[in-house]
Amino acid sequence: MVALRRWLHDTAGGLPATFWYLWSGLLINRAGAFVVLFLSLYLSDVRGASKALTGLVVGAYGAGGAVGVLLGGVLADRWGRRATLLWSHLASGAAMIALAVTGNLLAIAVLAALLGVVHSMPSPAYVAAIIDVVPPERRSRAFNLQFWAFNLGMAVASLLAGILAEASYLALFLVDAGAALTTAALIAWKVPETLGRSRRAQATGGVRSGGGEGGLRTALTDRTFLVFVGLTFVLAVLTTQTSTILPLSIRADGLGPSTYGLVVAVGGALIVLGQLFVPRLLDGHRKHRVLAVSTGLMGVGFGALAFADGLPLYLAACVTSTIGSMLAAPPNAEINAELAPAPLRARYQSVFYLTFPAAAFVAPTLGGISLQYLGDGHWIIVGGVGLLAVVGHLLAGPPRERRVAALWSSATPVDRDVAVSREKFR
Repeated sequence: MVALRRWLHDTAGGLPATFWYLWSGLLINRAGAFVVLFLSLYLSDVRGASKALTGLVVGAYGAGGAVGVLLGGVLADRWGRRATLLWSHLASGAAMIALAVTGNLLAIAVLAALLGVVHSMPSPAYVAAIIDVVPPERRSRAFNLQFWAFNLGMAVASLLAGILAEASYLALFLVDAGAALTTAALIAWKVPETLGRSRRAQATGGVRSGGGEGGLRTALTDRTFLVFVGLTFVLAVLTTQTSTILPLSIRADGLGPSTYGLVVAVGGALIVLGQLFVPRLLDGHRKHRVLAVSTGLMGVGFGALAFADGLPLYLAACVTSTIGSMLAAPPNAEINAELAPAPLRARYQSVFYLTFPAAAFVAPTLGGISLQYLGDGHWIIVGGVGLLAVVGHLLAGPPRERRVAALWSSATPVDRDVAVSREKFR
């Protein structure tokens, strides 16, 4: 019992109530995030869209997400974290209901793009609010719990969505809208505005601010960083196959929506159960080699889908690619932090995180056309791209490590002490 209490305290202790309300809102919203998982099947089965057109419409969602990430960050800093979270979730619920009753494919494409915007807007506001209310020494566990809630919610959504899709696509949209509106109600009721705390901390010296010379231009001309971003984009394109092209492939093999729901749920459950053990597994290994192994596993997993025609092979391929994505998460986060100059960290983060909505646009847009005309050959191409990225990681890693070592050697003793003290709390 003592050991259990100690584990609970180490995992979730010392976090403020506002964090737990934010965490609960994220969990509720992700557990009800049904529509995006089954949007491609809805478009083809109910609205009669071709595979290529389905990919374009789902790609519009990804394009909207790229806008939403930037817009959400600006609004969270200027308008407020609470206001951005509240109104983006309300808009998500409204857009979901509109999608449920709209039959025109052009209107659906516009609504899908709008949904991408409002779905992506909360992400920077969630992160900013957590930073505002959680002390620095507790943030590592807070973000670990946030990541866990996200994946637990996705696993629940995948399992329930398959069941709902078999019964009624309308129910899928309405329950998703209900989850967004429930999250909005929780935020309105329990989450205070935290932007004032952040500004007071800056005014009193609680947050260091750099001059930020160069702005986004510096990040967009940093070759070492852009190579890393490009490789991360490949990783994101591979990962996005699961939510965009995989359901179409499963249906082409004569399997139902519940099969897809089970496959995605297994991947989410694997992350929820195993992710906490990954950091210790990676101790002592160089980051670029870990990323090479992880990307290789993803390439093999998705490439194997060319030969999958039943549930067992789909599950095996899903487990392989999921393990790859789990291994990639820690070194990706570390490298992103290492390469960003202190005064430009937010700008570097915005460029880095644009890879995910960009992948959400590119993967379905090109993947729908590829699957329609190449069939299973699509998965051979995806696997090949993953294996090429392995070579990219092995070539890009050593010079990147030399740059990080040079930056560390030029750091002031105070900066090193701060970094070491932060590391103790991880």
